[in-house]
Amino acid sequence: MKKGLFVLLLLVSIVSFSQEKENYKKVVSEFESFYNDENYDAIYNMYNYDMKKALPLVKTKAFFTDLNKNLGHISKVEFNKLKDLAHIYKITFASEVRDLSVYLDNNNRIGGLMVTYHKPDNLKLLERNSTKLKLPFNDEWDVFWGGTEEAENYHVAYENQKFAYDILIMKDGVSFHGDAKVNENYFAFGKEIIAPCDAKVVKVITGVEDNIPGELNPEQLTGNTIVLETSNKEYILFAHLKYQSIVVREGQFIRQGGLLGQCGNSGNSTEPHLHVSLQNTVDMNIATGGKMYFDKILVNDELKRDYLPVKGDVIKNIGR
Repeated sequence: MKKGLFVLLLLVSIVSFSQEKENYKKVVSEFESFYNDENYDAIYNMYNYDMKKALPLVKTKAFFTDLNKNLGHISKVEFNKLKDLAHIYKITFASEVRDLSVYLDNNNRIGGLMVTYHKPDNLKLLERNSTKLKLPFNDEWDVFWGGTEEAENYHVAYENQKFAYDILIMKDGVSFHGDAKVNENYFAFGKEIIAPCDAKVVKVITGVEDNIPGELNPEQLTGNTIVLETSNKEYILFAHLKYQSIVVREGQFIRQGGLLGQCGNSGNSTEPHLHVSLQNTVDMNIATGGKMYFDKILVNDELKRDYLPVKGDVIKNIGR
């Protein structure tokens, strides 16, 4: 599950500053005015030569038109910090708060510009779960991506999905029978997804249709989604659930083993599977992933306690 944010960036080396420079203050103020006036030609004319090559006028207009459509006008700009050669600003748009990174060259032309999700500085990192968890499904499933090394788990390269799992069901080395373009032919499709612990439902996304296997929906990254909050303020995200299968609502308390929904193929997914991850906040866009251990499970038919599954493991709960 991969998708970039709004990104336009050309940064060079590493320098530390302690406070906002006046030239940056002036340029960012002009940028704010041009953006709110929807004068994207003027923003383009603030670029230096390299930035214009990287983001021609047509792409600049498309980018800021889309940004304005999704987030609205800027109501407040606050200098936040300095990172490498860039000044970082906290930008309050009509609908959301984002971060704006700006780099100016020696002629005060924009040489780098990046809009990303705003991550509060007080978010605590989560090394691993302290809540005791069971696997979020019955039956025997296969770990397709899992572990702490990028070679066995590509999610490790992405901070907000770090240590996430992609889990499916395989028989005789394959995950489906018959026509590979039919979701119902995949062994995992429609299987029940259950709560791994007592928790509160804090986020639900529904209404996303399942993909035809092999196709992607990057515009709705996680597809039909549930996020649970444990009593220890740990957050568990379930993605790509089946269209119209979610049976819980936000604010609901659910017991361990309670039904959440069914495995599907919605969002940025190529085939029916479960994406499940542990994170330090409800919003995956600003989260940092943590390691997810399971209390007592069967792994390749052997009992394991407090275990972190890895790619290739065949895993199952003990009992029902």
